[in-house]
Amino acid sequence: MTRRDATTAADAPTAVHRAEDEIPWVNAGGGIEFKVLMVREDEGLWIVRNRYAPSVVVPSHRHTGPVYAHTVSGAWMYAEYPEVNRAGSFLFEPAGSVHTLITPETNAEPTDVWFQIHGVNLNLNPDGSVESVTDGAGVLAAYYSLCEAQDLPRPNVIT
Repeated sequence: MTRRDATTAADAPTAVHRAEDEIPWVNAGGGIEFKVLMVREDEGLWIVRNRYAPSVVVPSHRHTGPVYAHTVSGAWMYAEYPEVNRAGSFLFEPAGSVHTLITPETNAEPTDVWFQIHGVNLNLNPDGSVESVTDGAGVLAAYYSLCEAQDLPRPNVIT
C-alpha cells in the first residue's frame, strides 16, 4: 500500500510576493543603485538587483559560494573574461572565481542585473589579499540605512 501525502493546499507554505515598487532603489554612489530583494542569513543567501551607470568598475572580488546572475538591461562584463552580458543573459560564477565587474562607457542605458549570491563576497586589494568582507546581513543593514538617509520608507525585504 502506498501512503499518500496528507499535505493539503491549506497546510502548504505560501508564496511570498513583492511588487516592483515595494522595494525601492537606493543610490549607493559611484554610479551604482541597488535594492535588496531577499536575505536568508541562516542559508547564507542574498538576492539583490543592481543598476550600474556606464563606465562603472566594481573592484575585484571573489565569492565563497556560487553566484547566479540574470541581466535585465544594458551590458556588462568581467575584465578577466571576454564574454559580454546583455539583456537576457544568464551567468554562473562558481565559488572562488575572481572577477572585476565593468560596464562599457558606450552603454546607452543603465545596466540592471539580478544576483543570487550564496556565501560572502571577499573584496580584494590589488595584491589579491582580502580588503573587506560583505555578506547578506551587512548588505541588508546598509540598504536599510540608505533607504532612511534617502527618505524612503523601510522596505519589506523578504527575510
